[in-house]
Amino acid sequence: MRGEKTPLNAREWIRFILRTLGILVLLLIFVPLHYLYRVFAYGSPFPMLFLRYTARVVGAKTKIEGTPLRRDVFFIANHVSWIDILTLAGASGTAFVAKYELSQVPVIGWLCSLNRTVFVKRENRMGVAEQINALKEALADNWSVTVFPEGTTTDGKSLLPFKSSMLSVLEPPPPGVLVQPVVLDYGEVAEFIGWVGEEGGLNNAMRVMGRKGTFTLRIVYLEPFSPEEYRGRKAIATKAREEIEAELSASLDEPLRDFRHTVAAIRYTAPDAKSEEG
Repeated sequence: MRGEKTPLNAREWIRFILRTLGILVLLLIFVPLHYLYRVFAYGSPFPMLFLRYTARVVGAKTKIEGTPLRRDVFFIANHVSWIDILTLAGASGTAFVAKYELSQVPVIGWLCSLNRTVFVKRENRMGVAEQINALKEALADNWSVTVFPEGTTTDGKSLLPFKSSMLSVLEPPPPGVLVQPVVLDYGEVAEFIGWVGEEGGLNNAMRVMGRKGTFTLRIVYLEPFSPEEYRGRKAIATKAREEIEAELSASLDEPLRDFRHTVAAIRYTAPDAKSEEG
């Protein structure tokens, strides 16, 4: 989290290399199938399948609870890791808006782009307008779309304020579109998996892929609601956050804690830093 490189021992290097080779094998299988399919039809299923199996190779055993809507839906989820995108896309084929830093992670960034991920620079104020346009286009094509309104990844035991600007596409909501809150629960490994602080994307990927064994990721699809029943994006963000917080707190069996890291790009200051400033 301080941005220092994490050294891997011999066994961790072997796991990292084997998992990387596993991803390359999946690439050799699914990418040609994807482009071949696109010659004859739109809406290839192969990126979804590829990302689903890539998540498994990385070590994630996905447990899905609830029923994800397949179209005309706007998923709102908490955000812990780049693995979120692999597993959510693998579960529902959803498109994304994600932070630009993810696009710089070797292989992973390219994989996510296959699934129509739109990368936005948090510090770029014009990025908000770009993502709104991208979301409008996605919803117009009847895709499912996922946003992470915290604006960054956390440690799995915290929940940042939701940035309602990321929900501007729902003001006013497109006809027939529902909002479905989604909880990503990594359980006991959340703090290890989480990509926080100053850690680089490559270091996080190496650390996670060098880890022994597998881990369980619960994806909980909560009850969808109509955004038309709420007055504007702030009310929608509040409703979704309340639902996610309640489910995540129940899963952890304790209240969520304040996030420990200052994230200047989204104007969040950790409580300890606030105390020092005071």
